[in-house]
This record gives sequence, structure tokens and C-alpha cells, in this order.
Amino acid sequence: MLSSLTGFNTQQYIQNVIIEKAKEKLSTTNLSVSEIAYELGFEHSQSFSKLFKTKTNVSPLEFRQSFN
Repeated sequence: MLSSLTGFNTQQYIQNVIIEKAKEKLSTTNLSVSEIAYELGFEHSQSFSKLFKTKTNVSPLEFRQSFN
């Protein structure tokens, strides 16, 4: 049902929501990437950074720097 409503499977949908939350936190807070990763449920910031870069083609730090 999710796929018919959104066009994404469950994993893709959850990852997209996580990335959007991460973008918001990276652009509006001074939290470190590790702190953001932990808040979003990642045990290791490397896993978060890898997912972020896969989905956005930039690292979390590069994304944050684009706002400065």
C-alpha cells in the first residue's frame, strides 16, 4: 500500500524521511554529524554518513557548508 501511495518501498521511504530530517538538523543546528546520526537512530556515524552521501551525492559536512 505504501508503494502505491508514494512510489517507494518501505526501506526507501524510511531512508528518505531520515535524510530530510538530517538535512533540517544540518542546516538549522550546530549539532555534530555524530550527534545527528545518534538522534536519528544510527549507532555509528559512518553508517549515517554513507547513507547521506548515497542519497544526496554530498557528505553531511559538505551539505552543512553549503549553508554557510
